[in-house]
Amino acid sequence: MPLDIPQTFRHHVFCCAQQRPPGHPRGSCAAKGAHPLWQRLDQKIQAKGLTDVGMAMTGCLGFCSAGPLMVVYPEGIWYRPETAEDIDEIVESHLVGDAPVERLVMVLSR
Repeated sequence: MPLDIPQTFRHHVFCCAQQRPPGHPRGSCAAKGAHPLWQRLDQKIQAKGLTDVGMAMTGCLGFCSAGPLMVVYPEGIWYRPETAEDIDEIVESHLVGDAPVERLVMVLSR
């Protein structure tokens, strides 16, 4: 029997919502102001009618000191937005226009 699962998203955004106790040595994205940014992202995706863009809140993405962090797939592009305007630019440029916002892309060292 076929499942009623929607088509794969064109972009899928994973947003770290990890909250650790105050003073935790690793810190957390939530402690660095992630939640208002992710609320804005969700509002913008909804307002633009981007039904082909999925958004999921996650636990730790592993780079706590750099947060707040989000990663956009299938490209695997990591962002560290700091302002509502950064979110707006990511939505318009990357999620709508398929052009990553170079100034906000995090380069992860190996």
